[in-house]
Amino acid sequence: MRRRGTGPAPERAGAAREHAQVEEAGLPAEAGGWEVGSLGASANAVTVLRRSAWVLLLAGPVLGAWALLTGPKVVRAEVASERPAAVAVDSSGPGGFAELFVTAYLEAEEGRAGDVLAAFMPGAGPAAVSGRGGGQVVEQAAAVRVRAVSAGYWAVTVAARVRPAELPAAKPDRDRAEAGPAVGLRYFRVPVRSGVSGELAAVALPAEVGALSAGQAPELGYGQAAEPSAADPGVRTLQGFFTSYLAGGGEVDRYMPPNSKLTPITPAPYASARVERIAEYGTNAPGAAFPEGAQIPDGTRRRLLVDVTAADRAGVERPLTYAVALKARDGRWEVEAVEAAPLLAAGPGTTDNNGSK
Repeated sequence: MRRRGTGPAPERAGAAREHAQVEEAGLPAEAGGWEVGSLGASANAVTVLRRSAWVLLLAGPVLGAWALLTGPKVVRAEVASERPAAVAVDSSGPGGFAELFVTAYLEAEEGRAGDVLAAFMPGAGPAAVSGRGGGQVVEQAAAVRVRAVSAGYWAVTVAARVRPAELPAAKPDRDRAEAGPAVGLRYFRVPVRSGVSGELAAVALPAEVGALSAGQAPELGYGQAAEPSAADPGVRTLQGFFTSYLAGGGEVDRYMPPNSKLTPITPAPYASARVERIAEYGTNAPGAAFPEGAQIPDGTRRRLLVDVTAADRAGVERPLTYAVALKARDGRWEVEAVEAAPLLAAGPGTTDNNGSK
């Protein structure tokens, strides 16, 4: 009887012969569609695959970075801005521009306002200005506040001293009374914009506003003021200096160190000048530390606030105040500098060593 599950003997013999021929040719046999090799070959293949995987894993970030660096550049479309960036302009420029604009605006006559204002507001429509008489006259205009709104954009407040223009002789006096006070101080706020090349333009017509509130008086850094002492040799230096500086009474150089750049006011606006009161930094007794005949080390400095009364040739007296720095040299006091501003209590202040006013 033939065993169950076995094929005929001739088939087994044919398969054995084919297997022998494959081994003689050195080719691996096929089993289920997969090549089956030796165990050593399989182990080598696994090792190679494992190492290749590690190499790819480690080289991935490097290859990614290289691809970003060497890849094609992405060109992004430039979005045109609505207005180019403005050139920075010093605030004194917008202030002066607003002064001229307000003056032209207030003095504009009926029928010509559009032409006058176009120089300050390019592209502006005609401005309606009407009224009787000759309009107004601006006697004085000054920018009293320049506030930055944004880069190249300011809100400028201008104070203008305005009076009504002279009315024609045919007009009755009643019209003069209705014109209001002879001179009035009014305030106008002007928006000023800087262009690409620094040119200035008004954004809108002036807006009349209320007067600015007065600021608080700062505390100065000097001691109590006192009348000048005859025993203080620094007082003689100050008296001679201001007589020469304001009234032309001699050479200023004799009261100042060599190579000083301060020059007297020419022509002299006053006929005389006298020192009225002195306050000194660091003491309530000006000059007490430097009495007459005391040895003064060279280089010693004093910071003074000096009240001067100057009289013109008509006899009109005017009070003036100067911040002065004295310095000792060769046993005497010299005016080292007329300081730019008095010392404040909060800090040491600023000295103008060139003696500028």
